[in-house]
Amino acid sequence: MPFTADAVAAQQVQERLKSLFGIVHDIEKKRTICEQSLTALQRYSSEDKGQSVQKTKSLIKAAMSQTEAEREVIQKALQKIYEIRNIKNERRIQARSSAANKELIRKGTWMKMLQSSAQTLPLFVGKVGEKPPPLCGAVPADRNYIGKVGEMVAALVPGQGEEDIWILAEVVTYNAVTNKYEVDDILKEQNQKGRHTLSKRKVVPLPLMRADPETNPEALFLPRTLVLALFPQTTCFYKALVNKPPASHVDEYEVLFEDQAYPEGFSPPLCVAQRYVIPCRQENRGATTLGAKAQGSDSEAEEVMQG
Repeated sequence: MPFTADAVAAQQVQERLKSLFGIVHDIEKKRTICEQSLTALQRYSSEDKGQSVQKTKSLIKAAMSQTEAEREVIQKALQKIYEIRNIKNERRIQARSSAANKELIRKGTWMKMLQSSAQTLPLFVGKVGEKPPPLCGAVPADRNYIGKVGEMVAALVPGQGEEDIWILAEVVTYNAVTNKYEVDDILKEQNQKGRHTLSKRKVVPLPLMRADPETNPEALFLPRTLVLALFPQTTCFYKALVNKPPASHVDEYEVLFEDQAYPEGFSPPLCVAQRYVIPCRQENRGATTLGAKAQGSDSEAEEVMQG
């Protein structure tokens, strides 16, 4: 009897979990050795007698080597976690396309999933001096980058009024001949009316990794930068100004949405995760601002958007 797609995916996940279990134990061993090296260095440095420069260098070199070894094994663990996530995501896409799977996900459930996705987005941990790669935080994608099937993007689609709107969508396919994407509205992923065919310039990939403000502040948007940000509890992107970038790798951006309902022209500060803050393409007239009623549902927000 042939294995089902679910069984194959489950087996692949179990294999990686088993490998991850062993790697976690290895991390603990490497961490213990690293701590011993640091302790030895600190003890030697605190001694009153004159220290040997050569021995100090040797202890520093050993501590750096053990730290790098720990970093590498942690990176292996993260890679296994990414693989597990990708397997589950691919299976979800396959299940979504199945004719037997017609169950729609409620909006509230989607909001929780989107929040969890942002919080668990991989954190870039590079070597000393290593630059953050494309799609890490505010670092844009390479010009030739093509979003993979299942990746979430910001997509510029026709709105109910004259203005186009930026929505959160998922890549279905990419046609290299026409340079066009097929994307699904994230809230209408099983509704064909929620599918759009768009040119590449109307699709912006979302970050694939978070940037750590303590090690790579250059990979974050600076205060007063004009961006597109996902308005909380909706799946629409609007123009906003960065008020405060994240202070730590677990923090979110604090942004001010453009909103003509306020005398200053901006909403009060709101928090948006790194994953849902992207560069604002000012040449696209479809980058809309938020109106007075946009704090309701997506449909309400679309009705009141102003240019």
